Amino acid sequence: MATYEGKVFTEEQEALVVKSWTVMKKNAAELGLKLFLKIFEIAPSAKKLFSFLRDSNVPLEQNTKLKPHAMSVFVMTCESAVQLRKAGKVTVRESNLKKLGATHFKYGVVDEHFE
Repeated sequence: MATYEGKVFTEEQEALVVKSWTVMKKNAAELGLKLFLKIFEIAPSAKKLFSFLRDSNVPLEQNTKLKPHAMSVFVMTCESAVQLRKAGKVTVRESNLKKLGATHFKYGVVDEHFE
């Protein structure tokens, strides 16, 4: 059984989480976009962190670069969650992780943005 902050998940609850991730991954483009739209609703200033959104007058839902970006983030999150559940760890190539970190640093992302 997995634990989260001292709470124990039943095998049935764990199975539901894994099944949910599997289902959501099939609609990753739309769900990823919804996730980012919610982030921008909560923290509108976050849009300034994305170069392709800064000077755009196009509605967020129609931005041609936001949806693919949101989908890739969502899929990576889904895959990481499944790996974590199955193996107890997430395997990411070190070069990819360093590149991702460097890109976020370059754009001014700080720990507080992840809250």
